Amino acid sequence: MKISRMNPLKGESKTAAFFDIQTEEEIIIKGFRLVNGANGLFMSAPDEKGKDGKFYDKVIVPKELKEKLEKMALEEYERLKG
Repeated sequence: MKISRMNPLKGESKTAAFFDIQTEEEIIIKGFRLVNGANGLFMSAPDEKGKDGKFYDKVIVPKELKEKLEKMALEEYERLKG
């Protein structure tokens, strides 16, 4: 997997960047985010609001893969921010 697009955001927002990932099969999954949390930046998967007003992940990522993707995204974010 690789980061296919990273768009850091400017300003004071909880969302620091949007990014897309590309699988080895060249499938692109859009809508991942880097979010400013209480313990620093973390990756958030694409989600949607349900009828009950709660947000639900649209992409379920296994823990090991999520850690790998989060590390890749943070490195790319820092590289782009300079």
